[in-house]
Amino acid sequence: MILGIETSCDDTCAAVVTDDGQVLSNVVASQGLLHERYGGVVPEIASRRHLELVDAVLDDALERGDVGLDDVDRVAVTQGPGLIGALLVGLSAAKGLAAARELPLTPVDHLHGHVIASTLGDAPIEPPFLCLVASGGHTFIARVDDPSFYVTLGTTLDDAAGEAFDKGARLLGLGYPGGPRLQRAAEGGDPDAFEFPRSLPGELDFSFSGLKTSLLYTVRDLGEDEAQARLADLAASYQAAIVDALVTRARQALERDGTGRFAIGGGVAANVPLRERLAGECERLGVALWVPPFELCTDNAAMIAFAASLRFRAGQRSDVSEEIDPNLALV
Repeated sequence: MILGIETSCDDTCAAVVTDDGQVLSNVVASQGLLHERYGGVVPEIASRRHLELVDAVLDDALERGDVGLDDVDRVAVTQGPGLIGALLVGLSAAKGLAAARELPLTPVDHLHGHVIASTLGDAPIEPPFLCLVASGGHTFIARVDDPSFYVTLGTTLDDAAGEAFDKGARLLGLGYPGGPRLQRAAEGGDPDAFEFPRSLPGELDFSFSGLKTSLLYTVRDLGEDEAQARLADLAASYQAAIVDALVTRARQALERDGTGRFAIGGGVAANVPLRERLAGECERLGVALWVPPFELCTDNAAMIAFAASLRFRAGQRSDVSEEIDPNLALV
C-alpha cells in the first residue's frame, strides 16, 4: 500500500494505491472557487489552504480506501516542480507520517506522475510509448521505455498550453479556471473565424506566447462590444490554435518514433476537442491511444503514489532528509 500526497499547486490531494496500480482512493480538495476572485492561483493563499486541508484529505483517503495507517507500506509525495509554499506543506506532512510510522519516503517528480497516469487502472499502457503532457505549467512530449523514467523529446520554449488557455480565458473575460470555461464558450463557435498563429519552433518544441499576444491584439482591434458579440468564434478559433499545435507535434513525434502506443496526461488532456483530434490522428496512423479518465488528468495523488512505486521497484531510494525542488524534472 502506498499513501500518496500531492500539493504542487492549488489542489490538496491524497490517494491510496497498491503496488500493481489499483487505485483504492483518490481524494482531491480543489481550491478553484477560492482563487476564482483573483483570476488565478495566489501562491500564499494556496499554501495556507493546504495547511488547513491536508490532515482531513489524508484521513478521507484512508477511509475511502478502507485502510489504516498500519496497512501503509510507503509514503509518496510530490517533490517538485510546483509552488514553493505548497510543496513544503505536502512534503512536511509526508515526512511527519514517514518518520512517525518508520516508513520509507519516496519524493516524486510531479511531471513523472502525469507521464505514467495511463499506466494506472485495469488496462494500463505498456512501454515503450510516447506521451504528451500538457498542463498549466508544462507542455512536453516524452518517450517512456522504462516507466520509472522518461526522456523529453520536445518541450515548450515559453508558455505552457494550460497557461495559454487560462490567459486566453482572462482576455475574453471568462474568468478562472480558464480551460473548461474557454471550452464551453467555444461550443457553437467557428474555429476558422479568426486566423491565430500556430508556432512550431525547433523539431518537437512548442511556443504559445505569440498566440496569446495575437488574441490580445484581436480583442483590442475588435472593441469590447464586438469581441463580446463574437465570443464563441474567438474562443473556438483560439482553442483550435492550441489544439492544432499539440496535435501537430504529437503526429510528428509518432511518425518519427513509431512505438505504436501514445498516451496523454496533464490538465489540458481533459479538453474534449484535443481528445477527439488525437483519437482521429492516432486511428489514421494505426497507433493505440491511451487517455486517462478526467480525474487522472488533473493534479491528483494516485499518479504520485504509483510513480513512487515504479521508482521503488527500480531500486531508487530516498529518506526524510529530502527537500522540495520547485524546478525538479527527471528530463
